[in-house]
Amino acid sequence: MGAQWKAKHKDLAANIKGRVFGKLAKEIMIAARNGADPAANARLRLVVEQARKASMPKDTLERAIKKGAGLTGEAVHFDHVIYEGFAPHRVPVMIECLTDNVNRTASDMRVLFRKGQQGTSGSVSWDFDHVGMIEAEAARADADAEMAAIEAGAQDLEPGDEGVTLFLTDPTDLDLVSRALPAQGFTVLSAKLGYKPKNPVDPASLSAEALEEVETFLAAMDANEDVQNVFAGLAG
Repeated sequence: MGAQWKAKHKDLAANIKGRVFGKLAKEIMIAARNGADPAANARLRLVVEQARKASMPKDTLERAIKKGAGLTGEAVHFDHVIYEGFAPHRVPVMIECLTDNVNRTASDMRVLFRKGQQGTSGSVSWDFDHVGMIEAEAARADADAEMAAIEAGAQDLEPGDEGVTLFLTDPTDLDLVSRALPAQGFTVLSAKLGYKPKNPVDPASLSAEALEEVETFLAAMDANEDVQNVFAGLAG
């Protein structure tokens, strides 16, 4: 969870997938402002690849690109807003939002943070590093994550679930490293900027009931339509 909190319950998969498509569509529209051609737009290329890995329908993907690039005549405007604070039991969180109505989002955040504690700007961000995060899986039997990180220029790596490795980069090196990893035998699943906790809370230090309260809080945040990413200061 040092990378990004994700819901664990598989019975939520259908609802989660629908939310994922909605979040990806926003990312695509914003990235497409700088051009509709992924080959000439690094940010768009990364999110398009992520959308394909998530099995986003082709027409949905193309519509989002055209809309963001202004090719449909529709005005697209989203504000990027970061909220900081604590989940229950003082677990620090960074909530990244893309919204077309800042007042609505601010109101929603006040309600959601009632189960925790909303902070002011800088109250929690000091305890996170802003980094590039690349999730990739080995495409060859001889692929070595540590060697791949060195050769591709990643700063660090974290082994993940189901054979997925999280490669951490300097924010400015995100595209460069994501392009280099395939040559090292890794298939990139997602690449984005995010927040990594410096002093994560060990889940083992929380009771089962307390951990469930944290998970419920994070799930409620993630379910909000304006929330793009939830970064929680939990280890593991």
